[in-house]
Amino acid sequence: MQAPFRVPAVAAGVTAFALSLGAAHVHAAWPDHPITIVVPTAPGGGNDAFARVIAQKMGETLKQTVIVVNRAGAQGAIASEYVARAPGDGYTILFGYIATHGINPALQKLRYDPVKDFKPIGMLASSPTLLVVSSGAGVNSVQELIAKAKKEPDSLSYASAGLGTAPHVTAELFKMVTGTSMLHVPYKGSAPAMTDTLAGTTQVMFPSLFSAYPHLASGKIKALALAGDRRSEVLKDVPTLEELGVKGVSVPQWYALFAPASTDQAIVDQLNKALNTALRDPEVIAKFKEQGADPQSSSPQELGEFVKSEVARWKKVVEAAKLSAD
Repeated sequence: MQAPFRVPAVAAGVTAFALSLGAAHVHAAWPDHPITIVVPTAPGGGNDAFARVIAQKMGETLKQTVIVVNRAGAQGAIASEYVARAPGDGYTILFGYIATHGINPALQKLRYDPVKDFKPIGMLASSPTLLVVSSGAGVNSVQELIAKAKKEPDSLSYASAGLGTAPHVTAELFKMVTGTSMLHVPYKGSAPAMTDTLAGTTQVMFPSLFSAYPHLASGKIKALALAGDRRSEVLKDVPTLEELGVKGVSVPQWYALFAPASTDQAIVDQLNKALNTALRDPEVIAKFKEQGADPQSSSPQELGEFVKSEVARWKKVVEAAKLSAD
């Protein structure tokens, strides 16, 4: 019987070396065409602004164009589902945030899993939630807001960036804790919600400080309090709700990048490196801090653990407050 064919040791070593060179070449060649960051909210809001600042700087590091595309709708689910099902080649990534990977998965059954369907790339920034009222609302303090909302139930309406978003959940927690009643008007993103609050069509909103800060100087909205753990460096005179006796309404908003779960870890690591390089850039830091946002970098592993803790946290909050996406 003829002996089975065996690859000589030297030949086998050469073959393995060639294969390793091929694999290295594949990663070295990435990216060879534009990368798309999918933002799950409408243009003009805080998410969109963050993404565009970061996209430019990441592109400089990766030596490739990074495009921002908005896919708003279904409280971020449309964009999240789209990216979860995209090829894991590193060319389509998600700008995820507290709603897509924290609150909304706890509120309702979705067609994506915030943990299993994504590979975390890295944390991007955080921004406190701010309680603002339109200048025509007839209130100048949290105490006045509570008194009016109790005396005249549903006479005030609050805008949100959509069901299951931080502005929606924060307002509902505020109502529950204070025993007040306000009408909910959901929008497709923070930008149109802010537009109507500035116009006085809606009177109350809980946007991120990043979204609200550029409009405070106009006088069309007033900042009454922060729904966060501490005061902001850019609004030192604005107290937290906790300071004012409104307990249990702390919703710091966070933002991060995610890739489809099938993405090669080597590509994820390259994206993480480019993101963290951008977050160290003085221009990026200045742009974020000028509007009340804090750049926050992380490793993919750290972001993964954080998302797991956020999903668990919001599940408890939703159950305790009996919140729903209706």
